[in-house]
Amino acid sequence: EGMPQTLSSTSMFTPCGFSPHLHTSKEDEQGGLIFQDGNLTSASLDALIQHLIPTTDYYPEKAYIFTFLLSSRLFIEPHELLSRVCHKCIEQQRLDDPVLDKARIRKFGPKILQLLTEWTETFPYDFQEERMIGHLKDMIHRIAPCDEAYWKKMNQLLQTLNQKLATLSHGQEGIVKISATVSDKLVAFKSKPPSIQREILSVCSDPYTLAQQLTHVELERLSHIGPEEFVQAFVHKDPLDGTKTCFSEQKKTSNLEAYVKWFNRLCYLVATEICMPAKKKQRAQVIEFFIDVARECFNIGNFNSLMAIISGMNMSPVSRLKKTWSKVKTAKFFILEHQMDPTGNFYNYRTALRGAAHRSLTAHSNREKIVIPFFSLLIKDIYFLNEGCANRLPNGHVNFEKFLELAKQVGEFITWKQVECPFEQDPNIIHYLHTAPIFTEDGLYLASYESESPENQTEKDRWKSLRSTILGKT
Repeated sequence: EGMPQTLSSTSMFTPCGFSPHLHTSKEDEQGGLIFQDGNLTSASLDALIQHLIPTTDYYPEKAYIFTFLLSSRLFIEPHELLSRVCHKCIEQQRLDDPVLDKARIRKFGPKILQLLTEWTETFPYDFQEERMIGHLKDMIHRIAPCDEAYWKKMNQLLQTLNQKLATLSHGQEGIVKISATVSDKLVAFKSKPPSIQREILSVCSDPYTLAQQLTHVELERLSHIGPEEFVQAFVHKDPLDGTKTCFSEQKKTSNLEAYVKWFNRLCYLVATEICMPAKKKQRAQVIEFFIDVARECFNIGNFNSLMAIISGMNMSPVSRLKKTWSKVKTAKFFILEHQMDPTGNFYNYRTALRGAAHRSLTAHSNREKIVIPFFSLLIKDIYFLNEGCANRLPNGHVNFEKFLELAKQVGEFITWKQVECPFEQDPNIIHYLHTAPIFTEDGLYLASYESESPENQTEKDRWKSLRSTILGKT
């Protein structure tokens, strides 16, 4: 009776034929669950909760547990769900009886422990709530008299959970600190004395090294995002729930938002580094350096940094620097841009991502396992999946087919974020990436006009107004 392994999306999700229009087969119903072609498609919330509950001879499938725990929070808060699960177990296994049926509980015990373990491993943030820990302990206290080993299991489970939560909150604090120092440092313009102004090439002149350090930052930030944040980002009011939404407290999506901020910071950092140097030749050198970094990110499978770098280079203040670009060997840049071209709903990128995902499945080393998706597109896909289908069907049933597809996308992401970064960390470079001053959009435009003068009246007017607002010059 080994404890369950951590999730791997391959074992969890076989493509579940998510094409609602092809189903011609009849529906089967078992205990309020509606199946089509052997796939669970819909059910009442009560039936779904019942389906989660282990018995002496039943344990729910791994994919079901993940899918339901992920999506149930749209209908019921986690503490309420756990309370109902425990309550039903107590009823079904007669855990309130003055004399317990020990033989029966020894069959049931390992299964409920496994369910609680999977829940704590996959959705640790749910257990930041005292109530959750309360239900969990109560459950184990009830079965523990039947087997000494259950106490040990409970302590193990709580210890692992506490370590995980401590690591996560420690990481979050680090991230918050970084974001705070950055916002105070938005530099208006190139007016800093050269002695303080460092630039990227003085910190790291090797594109391979920089791509590897960017990958460190990405994986570190990804590791903090809980799968439930994808669902919580889109919590609307549940129409059957009267007035309150399930998350009356703040939306718990802070790690997801911090990650999007990091992407934006990287875009602006790239643009700042390019617009900063006074000489055209140096600017061209910085552009070529970033093209090489982006190319290496592509090879590593770090699509998020790749996209941020390309976006930074495509910002108007950078792309308008015609004289600078004329000194750049642009062929490599066009290849990368082509890879990340939004045409056909990012067809080229999605093909590359599938290739990387495939490589990751058959990988022999951590290096080959790395898949860091272009994050805002992943969120957009999940958003459209969420908007495109109702959470409930007209009969009030939960639209489970939708949530299987959601779980497939989120489950794949969970696998990717668990990869250990194989590259050695360089604290100096990482510190620079997080704290180097960056221009605001206005600052970028001003730096750009100071580097290559305005070409038309609109640009001239903008330059003039920026000089007066930022530099106080007329």
